[in-house]
Amino acid sequence: MSLPIAADVNELALIVFAAIIGVSLVITWWAAKRTHTATQFWAAGRGVGSAQNGFAIAGDLMSAASFLGFAGLIFLGGFDGWVVPTASILGLMLMFILFAERMRNAGKFTLADVLAFRFDQRPVRAAAATATLFIVLIYLIAQLVGAGAVLQSLTGLDFKLAVIGTGVFIVVYVVFGGMLAVTWVQIVKAVLLLAAGITLTALVLGKAGGSPIEVFDRATAQHPKGDSILGPGGSGRSAADTIALLIAFCLGTAALPHVLMRFFTVPDARAARKSAGWSVLLIGAFFIMTSIIGFGARAFLGPEATETVGPGGNLAAPLLAEELGGGKGSVGGDLFLAFVSAVAFATILAVVAGLVIAASGAVVHDIWSSIIKQGQDTEQSEPRAARAVAGVIGIVAIALTMLAGPSFNVASMVGLALSVAASANFPVLLLAFTWRRFSTAGALTGIGLGLVSSLVLIVLSPTVWPGPDGEGSPFSLAYPTLISVPLGFIGCWLGTVLSADREGEAAYMRMFVRTQTGLGAEPAASATADGH
Repeated sequence: MSLPIAADVNELALIVFAAIIGVSLVITWWAAKRTHTATQFWAAGRGVGSAQNGFAIAGDLMSAASFLGFAGLIFLGGFDGWVVPTASILGLMLMFILFAERMRNAGKFTLADVLAFRFDQRPVRAAAATATLFIVLIYLIAQLVGAGAVLQSLTGLDFKLAVIGTGVFIVVYVVFGGMLAVTWVQIVKAVLLLAAGITLTALVLGKAGGSPIEVFDRATAQHPKGDSILGPGGSGRSAADTIALLIAFCLGTAALPHVLMRFFTVPDARAARKSAGWSVLLIGAFFIMTSIIGFGARAFLGPEATETVGPGGNLAAPLLAEELGGGKGSVGGDLFLAFVSAVAFATILAVVAGLVIAASGAVVHDIWSSIIKQGQDTEQSEPRAARAVAGVIGIVAIALTMLAGPSFNVASMVGLALSVAASANFPVLLLAFTWRRFSTAGALTGIGLGLVSSLVLIVLSPTVWPGPDGEGSPFSLAYPTLISVPLGFIGCWLGTVLSADREGEAAYMRMFVRTQTGLGAEPAASATADGH
């Protein structure tokens, strides 16, 4: 049976694509020889240096959503598309200010480890792991949609076959290389993505005589809404929708489980703090470039591009690369399209691999080893179970992505995952570190109410509710955070004040000492990795 591949496959593009994939597989082979224990599998042996972790965090957040999705949102809606990366940067800074050092000092491998240190371990682990699974699965679908769109454009492969191929690569990364492979693939991906962003930005500015103002002028001339896209409202979102979006990307980014896991890979809290600075610098610069790329795509692709970039705008950046390289069919155009598309695909592979590790950590470390086996698993047996679970999670994610289809904007889908993280994770994590009275009952109520309310409102929202363009959806906002985040905090407060549990107060002092000093935290496997 022949594969559904278009007759005009870009062979040059496939060569570049294969080269990047080959580098990723070599990294996985190298990491596999160094990954045997649970600490090595989940936390790369705690031997990742601060600069390396900063690049890896940047690689985690500079995903298909930021490269393809953000550029697409700016192409479609202008200034309103910049709301998303701005909120993401704010969320990243919140993560570092509130959680980075505390997470490294208080935890072991996962977010649930941190909460279990203070609260009744079994119910809180189960609740936190459940929230992590929902967040990761939605995020996975978003990334795989982006992968399918890129591969479909690059090779002519059917969308479903493209998604299956991506899923297979991800499972290979995680099963064989663990967190060490994921870390280095993310570092390489961050470097490549920054190179692609710098090159695209330079070419856009060069074509506009070096003037960003000229780029904006040309973009407004090509957009049906004209100059209005340079101010709020170009996307057609209401003020309430915009605020809900800001909350989702700000608080949700600060509480993403797969990014928070990265702070367990460094030797100590000092390295966690330094890695924060690196990632803010890298991601901030990249988001500025994303804005230029999005407006540049509108300026130089022409009026007919609205149809060719797809309904979600996901192909705006790759098609701009082709145009700036010399146009369709030219060697330069084909090569630049191949490079940008392959880099975008590499970003997806790395991010999805990190998501699969977070999901398998929730199932294996938090539920199987810590609850069911009650901590009796050995350092060697836990990775074996994690590898099997990673394969299952990959299969589930592929199936759900094929059901979702290619029409969603990946940044919008990521926003849904972030809405769940903002509602279920952020209130509990913040109060666990700051509120002495906070109890196990409060944590469970907060996670439960935040998780359920966000999921229900997402299903009822115009983004998901069936019907043309979400018409007739029972909930009018695209993102639920205006309601679900307050409900998460209310659940934390209500569960605490109505419970008679006072053990959380004593546990708060133990956590406070540990988060501030690191006393009792697991020692680093390689204290030399960060140069001290």
